[in-house]
Amino acid sequence: MITSETMEAVTVITLARPERRNALGTESMSMLAEALSKADRDRDTGAILLAGAPPAFCAGSDLKELGGLSIPEMREHEAATAAVARGIAFLSKPVVAAVEGYALGGGFILAVSCDVVVTATNTKWQLPEVKNGWLPPWGLQALIARVGPVKARLITWGAAPIDGAEALRLGVADYAAEAGGLFAHSLAVAQSLANLPRVAVTSVKRFFEPFATGDGERLDRVASRFFGSDCESPEAKATLDRFTVKA
Repeated sequence: MITSETMEAVTVITLARPERRNALGTESMSMLAEALSKADRDRDTGAILLAGAPPAFCAGSDLKELGGLSIPEMREHEAATAAVARGIAFLSKPVVAAVEGYALGGGFILAVSCDVVVTATNTKWQLPEVKNGWLPPWGLQALIARVGPVKARLITWGAAPIDGAEALRLGVADYAAEAGGLFAHSLAVAQSLANLPRVAVTSVKRFFEPFATGDGERLDRVASRFFGSDCESPEAKATLDRFTVKA
């Protein structure tokens, strides 16, 4: 579900569930947390690159897994995922997201939780949760830190997907590359960070961490409560019924 390899001073961690479009499940998120922690402790690693196995970066939560959960259990599942994403800000090494194909829902938020985001110009970015009938249950602070609250609100409504070029313009992403050149560009960005004096790189990350994370943990709890309440609406129940969620 998760693979790791070292390329010079960069540890490349790949979401490797292509048959599930790299969906975020309980086991895969636990493995991702372990891989990130191991890379952060590795003295030979200067930066971490997070990628997804084709055809996508990540399609969000594993709805097949969520389909067997009650709403309270869904909230617990999403809270565990949220903790992994928030933890990226507290690592000592910079994490670069390489986003290609599509980044949907939790995949979108996982990407923007990274320190640097590189997108392919034709990537599909979207938060589809509101269309499903609920507020995204975690990670909106990371989006707010990148684009501000007004644009974050518009993106969260998710009326239409945006491509990589628009993601770059809005500040969702930091760099863009043409399709096919995304990984090489992302690796170059990660290597440029890995080649800087590591103590200073960590100090920069530590200094800016409060601005990036803000009140993220509390806001995730607030969002989770809204999420649980939203899931009782007729529109949300219609969506949940399609996945046999026990409301």
